[in-house]
Amino acid sequence: MNAETMRKIIGAFLLVSLIVIGLSKPVKDYIRIPKLLIMFEGETLRFTSALPVQASVKSNQPSFEVTGQSQSLSIEAKESGEDDMILQMAGLPIKQVNVKVLPNYKVVPGGQSIGVKLNTLGVLVVGHHLVETDQGKKSPGEIAGIQVGDIITKINGKKIENMSDVSPFIQEAGKTGKPLNLEISRDNRTFETQLIPLKDKHDHAYRIGLYIRDSAAGIGTMTFYDPISKKYGALGHVISDMDTKKPIVVQDGQIMKSTVTSIEKGSTGNPGEKLARFSSDKEVIGNITNNSPFGIFGTLSKPIQNGVLDKSIPIALSHQVKEGKAKILTVVEDDKVEEFDIEIVSTVPQKFPATKGMVIKVTDPRLLKKTGGIVQGMSGSPIIQDGKLIGAVTHVFVNDPTSGYGVHIEWMLNEAGIDIYANSAQKAS
Repeated sequence: MNAETMRKIIGAFLLVSLIVIGLSKPVKDYIRIPKLLIMFEGETLRFTSALPVQASVKSNQPSFEVTGQSQSLSIEAKESGEDDMILQMAGLPIKQVNVKVLPNYKVVPGGQSIGVKLNTLGVLVVGHHLVETDQGKKSPGEIAGIQVGDIITKINGKKIENMSDVSPFIQEAGKTGKPLNLEISRDNRTFETQLIPLKDKHDHAYRIGLYIRDSAAGIGTMTFYDPISKKYGALGHVISDMDTKKPIVVQDGQIMKSTVTSIEKGSTGNPGEKLARFSSDKEVIGNITNNSPFGIFGTLSKPIQNGVLDKSIPIALSHQVKEGKAKILTVVEDDKVEEFDIEIVSTVPQKFPATKGMVIKVTDPRLLKKTGGIVQGMSGSPIIQDGKLIGAVTHVFVNDPTSGYGVHIEWMLNEAGIDIYANSAQKAS
């Protein structure tokens, strides 16, 4: 066998060996380490490989410590900051990884049943009605091109805040015969239109042919609050008007304590519901400044407790949530917050805000017996896994009331105006 043939055989052997090693799970896991790692102070990540591994850090004062052993790599987050790390395998650089270390941010979990009162921005059009005139039935609002879901924000240049603001303009326009100049908000755009009130032939009152509403009320569950800033998040999903089915554009609102009076148990095809009432004193415990796809948000004005876990606990980001056992905090009787077992069926590591990050299933026999699973009013119940707040219950599956969706906590924190990345970014800059 000549030297050329021997070189080819050795080359082929090495190539096959590298392919076999490269297809092994430890090597694939090592190569698949993402280009961005986000960790909390004190957290440690370990990666394995079938080959000797090393890593070097560009910074002289990195925010994390890297330890390479024969077939594993350990990254320990020390303090908030951001640095780059070069991964090596068999002495060869294979990837650059950006490591962000975040402060070990903590919030107090909720679970309390809360009453919600929203005041709309302007008055919301929830329907048309026909005015009986001498010339027949007509709807002035429909003639003016106003649609269900529109918001009347101004009349004749004057800001409209509640329904009582509207009537004087209608009566004045009826007397003078002048049309009303309306400013309308629709789907995040504003336009103007004119509306001529018509006289009802029965009671001779002038009407605009619109059903309007200036507030909405309901119940939900508190998810968390920041013990320092008092910012809170609740519900985990947007509040929509029951008639228009559109998200309510909030001018302001209030939350107060509520008491669960009974439960309508859920069944397949028929989601259950918590029946509750506002607490008798109707004491306002916080405001509402934002009604978003991720819940309602504002600031607490009164201290609240759940009686189960009244202390700050760490949060987990979406990529840190894992399938398996977890717990929720919620109320099913009076105002008593209780802990119940659930399972995280699936979870999606999300890089951008999205509402349906987890699929959860109620496994607690007591809760299943009481509610049948997830019921309306349970939205916002905090989900806790391994001592960390990971998200909130949001929706129930209509065809399976034991299961539903959850939202990751990092998106609710973001909507509450809490920037968990701030300190890390400041140090890096």
